[in-house]
Amino acid sequence: MSTSYFVPSDYHLKYLASLKPEMAYKKGEEPVSWQRKFRARLKELLGDFPKKKAPLKPKILERKEFRDYFRERLVFTSEPFADVPAYLLIPKNVSLPTPAVICLQGHSPGMHISIGEARSKHDKESIAGDRDFAIQSVKEGYLALAIEQRCFGERKETKQKARSSHGCEDAAMHSLILGKTLIGERVWDIVRGIDYLEKRKEVDKNRIACLGNSGGGTITFFSACIDKRIKVAVPSCYYCDFSHSIMRIYHCTDNYVPGIMRLADMGDLGGLIAPRALIVVAGEKDPIFPIEGVREAFRQTKRIYKAFKAEKHLHLLVGKGGHRFYQDLAWPVIKKYL
Repeated sequence: MSTSYFVPSDYHLKYLASLKPEMAYKKGEEPVSWQRKFRARLKELLGDFPKKKAPLKPKILERKEFRDYFRERLVFTSEPFADVPAYLLIPKNVSLPTPAVICLQGHSPGMHISIGEARSKHDKESIAGDRDFAIQSVKEGYLALAIEQRCFGERKETKQKARSSHGCEDAAMHSLILGKTLIGERVWDIVRGIDYLEKRKEVDKNRIACLGNSGGGTITFFSACIDKRIKVAVPSCYYCDFSHSIMRIYHCTDNYVPGIMRLADMGDLGGLIAPRALIVVAGEKDPIFPIEGVREAFRQTKRIYKAFKAEKHLHLLVGKGGHRFYQDLAWPVIKKYL
């Protein structure tokens, strides 16, 4: 008796197995040339970026002093009609200029989690998962830029009358119909955030890191693939083969890049960061980014780092829990580079 195929995932997973990604790294391939071609193709998939950078027009809205740091609340322009609220934390009692860490929350009430400001019980639980990234950064002596990502916190949709209950879905779908992606738009905000940091005299612009968990890990990863000014990339609870994660488990719409699997899987994408430091943080029991998919992607990325003779700059740190950050594992390694 023949098998009947009625379930969409049967078709999609069989189709996935038949694909031969165009930009998968081949043994013996010249890695720098491969990166250059691959990065250009990835930019196209992400929806391209503005041809000309808009004036940043930064404004400091507030400055507060705390025991160990100063905190500025600010806003800058990423592109026309897209302004970025952020917090800048400047540590005291350190020699300036100092390295800077861009801090990115995932699906959460907003960037106030990064500065350790709990406004609800949910916020307290989130911070308890080591997500107060900006506070961690200044404790280590680094300047921190906590950016409000599109669709979260202060940048959530409020004007559209009928909208999805999931904050990022409408914007993600709108970007796709325009030939863009929400990942690409968020990456551009990071590019402009780096532009802003480079203008601050307190920042050592040669030592800029990017760190984020979950959706923040997504943008940390893709930003480092695109912008070589990020010297240390720390994606947490995101890096994982697409075939193990978003192709098999429900994920938010903002995780999807049209045609990405025709181009490459996660392991090859990681090769775009070589020879810079890539510190992958994962949870052994993460239910949406399975650890076997993390390890599979890591094996492929390691092949590319070997081609660059940069294996020592590639790290996999696995916490014993689930979908969260693991600061005790991560910071000793991050500090080696900053």
